[in-house]
Amino acid sequence: MAPLLHRDRELAVFREALDELRAGRPTVAAILGGNGMGKSSLLGAMTEMLPPRSLVLRARCHPSESHFAYGMVRQLFDPVMSAGERPRGRFDHAAADDDGAATQDLLISLFHMTRDLVAEQPVVIAIDDLSFADTPSLRWFSYIARRLDDLPVMMIATLPGSPPAGLGTDLAKLPYARFVQLRPFCATCTADFVAEALGAPPDVELAALCHTLSQGNPLVLRQLTSRMRQARISPGEPDPDQVLEVGTAALSATVLEWLHDHDPVAYELLTQLAVMGPDTDVTVAAILLSQGEPQIRQARRALAQAGLITAGPPVRFHNPLIRTAVLSRIDNQTRLGLHERGAALLARLGAPAAQTAEHLMLTDSDWGVPVLRRAATEAVAAREYDDATRYLRRALACSDDPATIHELTLQLGTVELRHDLDACVRHAETLVSTAPDPVRRARSLLNLASPALVASTVGVRPFVTVAHELAGMADPPREPLLRLTAQGVLSGYRAGLRRSVRMASSGVPDSAAKELAGALAAMVAASGRHPGTARRLAARACRERSRRDRPAGTGLVGAALAFGWTGRPEEALAVCDRILQDARTWDQPDLHALGLLLRADIGHRRGDSDDSLRDALDAREGAERIGARVLTTAARACGARALIRMGRTRDAAELVREMTMPADAHPLIKSLILEVQGLIAAAAGDHVTALSLFLDCGHRLSARGITNPACLPWRAHAAKAYNALGEHTAARTIAAEPAASPEHAPDARPAQAQILLTPAEQRVVELVRQGMSSMEVAERLCLSKRTIDTHLGRIYRKLGIRGRHQLAAALGP
Repeated sequence: MAPLLHRDRELAVFREALDELRAGRPTVAAILGGNGMGKSSLLGAMTEMLPPRSLVLRARCHPSESHFAYGMVRQLFDPVMSAGERPRGRFDHAAADDDGAATQDLLISLFHMTRDLVAEQPVVIAIDDLSFADTPSLRWFSYIARRLDDLPVMMIATLPGSPPAGLGTDLAKLPYARFVQLRPFCATCTADFVAEALGAPPDVELAALCHTLSQGNPLVLRQLTSRMRQARISPGEPDPDQVLEVGTAALSATVLEWLHDHDPVAYELLTQLAVMGPDTDVTVAAILLSQGEPQIRQARRALAQAGLITAGPPVRFHNPLIRTAVLSRIDNQTRLGLHERGAALLARLGAPAAQTAEHLMLTDSDWGVPVLRRAATEAVAAREYDDATRYLRRALACSDDPATIHELTLQLGTVELRHDLDACVRHAETLVSTAPDPVRRARSLLNLASPALVASTVGVRPFVTVAHELAGMADPPREPLLRLTAQGVLSGYRAGLRRSVRMASSGVPDSAAKELAGALAAMVAASGRHPGTARRLAARACRERSRRDRPAGTGLVGAALAFGWTGRPEEALAVCDRILQDARTWDQPDLHALGLLLRADIGHRRGDSDDSLRDALDAREGAERIGARVLTTAARACGARALIRMGRTRDAAELVREMTMPADAHPLIKSLILEVQGLIAAAAGDHVTALSLFLDCGHRLSARGITNPACLPWRAHAAKAYNALGEHTAARTIAAEPAASPEHAPDARPAQAQILLTPAEQRVVELVRQGMSSMEVAERLCLSKRTIDTHLGRIYRKLGIRGRHQLAAALGP
C-alpha cells in the first residue's frame, strides 16, 4: 500500500463516485499527474474497490498505437464481444470517414453498445494514459461522456498534467465530472516511504535529502530506495555524497528514461537547456534544435507538466540534480560539440559576453579570445574577479601570438592585482620577459605599480630591473622612469635614482614627481639623519593633484611612513585616510589593505591600541582576500604587537602561533616579525631568545640602511633583555648610539672593548682569535651557528668594526 501514501483525498473523491454509481448515476473522473506520480497505481486501487457486479472495461494507451483509428475503443469492447455478449449496437470500422474521423452513425452505434451493456449491471470504463489515444477514440470518449445522463457508468482516465484542450473543455462542462490532481508526497510521507522501503526509520537528514532528490515523486522515490538498498546505504548513518550519486542515477533511470522514449523533442530540449544553462532563452535552444516554435512550446509544456522545469520565464530546473542527471547521460564529445555550437550561436546573437564565455570555457576552440577578454572586462566592472581570472587564463591558453599573449598577461595582471597579489607578481615578471623593448616593458609595468608589491622583494624586482634599463637610455620617458624608480626606492633600491631626481627637479611637479618625492621621504626618514628634509619631501608628495592624475599610491605611502618616522603621527594619520579614500574610489583592495596596515602602525605609535588592533585585523582580512601573503603576515604581527601592549600576551602568541616569516618579505616586515616574536619571548621570561631576536631585528634593519630608532625600537627592547639577564653594561651600550670609529680614540679602544664585552662574548672572541670558524665555535660551546653569528654581530657593533679581521686591532694583545 506504500504507493498510495498521501492519497486519502483522492480515494475520498473516488468513494463519492462509487456512491453515485450505486445510485445509478454517472461519473467521469480524470486523474491528473505527471510521470511517476502514481496515476496507474491509483487507477488499479480504484478498480479493486468496485462493486462485485460491475463490468470493467479496460484500456491502456501507448504512443506507438496513436495512429490506429479506434485502437483504444477496440481494447475496451473486444473482450466483451469475444465473450459472446452481443449488444444491439455494432462496431463497424467501415463507417468511419477516409481520414479516420468518426461519423455520426458510428458514434451513435458505439453509444448504443454502451447503453446495452449497462442494462443489467453498472459499467466502469478505466483508461490508462488517455492522452496517448488515437484521435477518433478521443472523440468517442468525449461523445460518450456527454451522454451518460441517468446511466450507471463510471469513466475513469489518467492524464499527464491536464487533459487535451478540446476534451478538457468538454469534460469541464459536465455536472458529474471530477478532476483529481495528484500531488507529490509531502516530507512526512516521503520519510514513511523510505522507512518502509529500507526497513528502518531513516536519519532526519537522509529523509530530507530523499525528499529533495525525488521532489515527492513516488516512481523516483521507489527507484531511489531500491538503489539505496543495493548500495547498502545505512538509513541511520548515510553518506550524503553517496546518496546524491544514487539519486542522480535514479532520476536518469526513471523520469529521463521515460522522457527519452516517449517524447524525444522534449528530451532534446531538456538536454539543450542542461548544456546551455538554466537561464538560457528557450528560443536559443529551439534554434539549436532546429525545431519550430509549436514543437518547442509543446515540449516545454511537457517538461513543466513532468515537474522538470518551471513554467518561466526564466526557465529553471525544479531540482538542480535534474541537470546533473541529464548531463551524466551525454558523452564528452557530444557535450563539447553542443557547447561549441551554443557559444557560436550566442556570439552571433549578441548575447552577453559572460554567457558566451562560459561555454567557450568548456571547449577547445581558439576563436573566442576576443569574447573571453570582453567577458573579463565585464566581470571586473562587476567586481567578479574570480570569473575574470578564469576567462583570461583560458584566453591565454588559446593564444599563440606573442603580442596577444603580452596584452592578455597585462590584463590578467591588472585583475589579479585586486584578486591574487602573489599571482600578480608572477605576471609582472612575465611582462618584463615578453615585452620587446624597455619602454614597452615600463609602460606595461605602470599598470601594476602598486605599493603593495613593494612588501615583497620578489614583487619589486621587475620594477627595479626596468628602472635600471630606462636610466641607461639616452632619452628615457619621464613618467615611467619616475614611477618605477619610486617603486624601487620605497623598498630601498636606488636603481635609476640619480637620473630620476634630475628629471623630477627640472620638470613640472606632476604626479610622477610626487610619487618619487614620497618614496624619497620614506628613504630619508628611515636613515634618521635629516628629518626636516624627509618631512618636506612628504609634504610635496601630499600636494593636491588634478582629476586626471592616477591615485598616488606609492607617494602617499612613502609620505605616511616619513611622517610616522619623524614624529608627526597626526599628519601620518591624515595621509592614511587619504590612501584609504583613494583605494575605495579607485577600487584598489591592495592599496586599501596596505593603508589599514599603515594606520595600524600609526595607531600603535599614538598609543591607541584598540584602534591599532582593529585596523590590523581588518588589514589581515583584506590581505587574505587578495592573496597577499606578506601583507597578511605583517598585519598579524601588527595585531599581536597591539595585543602585547594591551597586556594580552597569550592572545598575541595565539595570533602568531602558526605564522611563518615569508622568505621574500621586505626587511622592515621581517624585522617587525622578529620584534613581535622577541616581545612574546620576553613576556614569557625567555630573555635569551628575546635578545637574540631583537639583535637579529637590528641586523636586518642596519643591512638595509634603516637606522632610525623610530622605525622599530629594537635597541630599547634589546637593552631591556640585557638588563633582565644582568648585563647592565651591555644594556647601556646597546641603548646608546654606536661608538666613535677606532681612529678617533686609538689608545682607549682595547681597554674599553674589554669592558664592553660580556663573559659569553669574550669566550666567543677568544675562540675566533684562535682561527676557528663560526661552526667550530658553535660546536665547541654547544650552541647553534646562528647564536654565534648573533654574538659576533653584537661584538662588531660594540667595537665599531666590520669583521673578525679587525678584532686584534680593536682588542689589543
